[in-house]
Amino acid sequence: MVRRLRALLLTAVLPVTGTVLAATPAAAVIGGTQSTYGPWAVRMLVDGKPECTGTAVAPEWILSASHCFYEQAQPIADRRITFRVGDLDMRKGTTVHPVPGARKGAAAADMMLVRVPKMKIPTARPATKPVVPGQLVRQYGWGATCTGDENTCQSPLLKQSDLRVVRPDDPRCDGFSAPGGSDFCMEKVTGVPAGGDSGGPVMSTAPNGTATLLGVFDTSDRERIAGAGEIAGQLTWIRSVIGT
Repeated sequence: MVRRLRALLLTAVLPVTGTVLAATPAAAVIGGTQSTYGPWAVRMLVDGKPECTGTAVAPEWILSASHCFYEQAQPIADRRITFRVGDLDMRKGTTVHPVPGARKGAAAADMMLVRVPKMKIPTARPATKPVVPGQLVRQYGWGATCTGDENTCQSPLLKQSDLRVVRPDDPRCDGFSAPGGSDFCMEKVTGVPAGGDSGGPVMSTAPNGTATLLGVFDTSDRERIAGAGEIAGQLTWIRSVIGT
């Protein structure tokens, strides 16, 4: 897998590369706007503190980034994890807990499926086709809205930013996509995701308003470029775990 800096909170160590995210560049969702829609978006907390974002892909399954579930290169215990679901304001959402021992990581992507008690919220429809260069996409998350110490500026309200898919061989995507692999690269249009947005949905919206889950956000430079694991490339694995 290519080298990357994952957009996790500053206290975490990334299991894929072992790199500690110690600082962020200037001008780092940073930017973007407050979201008015995103019923499938899920906020992940560890020890009651905001950590990552996720997506409800089935009534009993949440999809997020694998690196969100590791600390100091060790798995985070299920008992320390909670999810807030059902509201764009994470302070008003319902709390759900993981089913102990029932999370599954993808072998070839930075993705984790976590089983929870049945949620009464809409679920996102996974994409069946890969993204294409030039495609406009929308990322959602409750992550950092500032640079520096991202733990101090986690948004309580769901935010969104628009980005455009870039060719994987574009020099700007070095370290943000794996040509022929499960990742894709995006450039900033209205904002860039940051720490706390990891694991969150990257969506497309059809003219009729139907939203489709294209990717799982996992990395950015906090300035112009972001990366995500591609859902279409992991659809067989997703279906095998959640049983659809």
